[in-house]
Amino acid sequence: MKRSKANTVATRKDHEETQEKSNRNIFQEYSEAFVVAVILAVLIRALFVQAFKIPSSSMEPTLLVGDHILVNKFIYGVRIPFTDKRWPRFKDPKVGDVIVFIYPEDRTKDFIKRIVAVGGDTVEIRDKQVFVNGASVVNPHARYSSTAPLPRELSPKDNFGPVQVPPDHLFVMGDNRDFSQDSRFWGFVPVWDVRGEAFLIYYSALEFPLVRWHRLFKIIR
Repeated sequence: MKRSKANTVATRKDHEETQEKSNRNIFQEYSEAFVVAVILAVLIRALFVQAFKIPSSSMEPTLLVGDHILVNKFIYGVRIPFTDKRWPRFKDPKVGDVIVFIYPEDRTKDFIKRIVAVGGDTVEIRDKQVFVNGASVVNPHARYSSTAPLPRELSPKDNFGPVQVPPDHLFVMGDNRDFSQDSRFWGFVPVWDVRGEAFLIYYSALEFPLVRWHRLFKIIR
């Protein structure tokens, strides 16, 4: 009987140790999976895709306050640390792209605008009409709240330039032309300060649960 009892105690102890090891292994597996998931999320955000929320009306009607968008950070190339170079570079920023970039006057903020002209182009605005390299540009996304242009002496909003865009810089404007702080006011955007190209609205709401269902998964053009 004593031997049988000793065997029972030993068996129970072995079972408890096995269970403890099993629990430890499960915890270790979940911890490793969590760490890997966090690392992947950080890499994806840093290199490929980043989410932003639209806080102002400067890009209406293309983007509304409360739109949540995804930005492709990979398409213009990943910025190489401590340089102005990007690699690999699938395309250069071009006229018409909607981009997120570092705000030149406050580098802690990101802005979103549409590219109107690139390096080497000459931009002029006459009575609200945009001219690039002497040709009138019709932007189907642009919206104006007023038809009465302000004189150049009062504001660069409706009469501006001509100015030539420096190499490796961009001239950007908001689609809501009468309510946008953009290159007309603070100048050009260096190409190396571009975060990426906005490509998708994945969620839209002024406040929950007032979701704009018709805007979900809408491609940004």
